[in-house]
Amino acid sequence: MDAQLIFILLLIGLAAGMLSGLVGVGGGIIIVPCLVFFLGFSQKMAQGTSLGILLLPVGILGVMQYYKEGFIDFRVLIIISLAFVIGSFFGSRIALNLPQDTVKKVFAVMMLLIALKMLFFDKKKPEQVVLPPVTTEQNKQSPG
Repeated sequence: MDAQLIFILLLIGLAAGMLSGLVGVGGGIIIVPCLVFFLGFSQKMAQGTSLGILLLPVGILGVMQYYKEGFIDFRVLIIISLAFVIGSFFGSRIALNLPQDTVKKVFAVMMLLIALKMLFFDKKKPEQVVLPPVTTEQNKQSPG
């Protein structure tokens, strides 16, 4: 993992943490789209990794299902989680010092921007297929 990738992951974690602390959103609205758009994750890999970051204590069964299918990147999960904690601290401090109407408007603008991006600017990506590894017995049986 290079320094640029770690920096991007830290920015995603800080942004998600700050927005989580500010308006109560983060994973599905910030982390998943950022992993898909900026890092080229498949939708399932982004969702699995996001679940691992945010829901490990309470969503352990969902995380286990994504993990079994190979849709969690633990290196990404750890870096974003650490930055998320810091971001959520600062985001909550900001939100608690803002009027309620301002916080509602920030939330509404975020939802609109994300909805517009998803409706009009998303490019369709082919779904990634994970194939099981070939065993030595399969190699012996293959013709050739």
